Amino acid sequence: MDITPAVPDSRMMIDSYGPGRFQVRGKAHTGSLIVMPGAVLEWPVSSVSDLTLESLTAIRDASPPLDILLLGTGEKMALVPSALRKEIRAAGISMDIMDTGAACRTFNVLMVEGRRAAAALIALESDIRSDGTA
Repeated sequence: MDITPAVPDSRMMIDSYGPGRFQVRGKAHTGSLIVMPGAVLEWPVSSVSDLTLESLTAIRDASPPLDILLLGTGEKMALVPSALRKEIRAAGISMDIMDTGAACRTFNVLMVEGRRAAAALIALESDIRSDGTA
């Protein structure tokens, strides 16, 4: 008996993640991403210190509006500066902060529930050095 919940093909699901990479609906992506119910966007943020309200424009401008933003801060949960949290709240964005793995798993649960959620995912640090060795 298959107990896998049915998720419409139009909704994104995060298949896997690892150092410097994600796989969403069977497609490989490198670097940080914003994943929304119907779209995957490259995201030029590599650490919490790179976060700005402008870096979240796609989420702020989503139509229809999103219910929640899951912010994946990398290998470990990291605090977002309080000034930025206040700006995000003032922009009408409800945000939960967690490590990137937890954000991926939570995003998938919210997609199964049919929620309007986004995940802004800071990629885990790569194990590969510039010379291609681990």
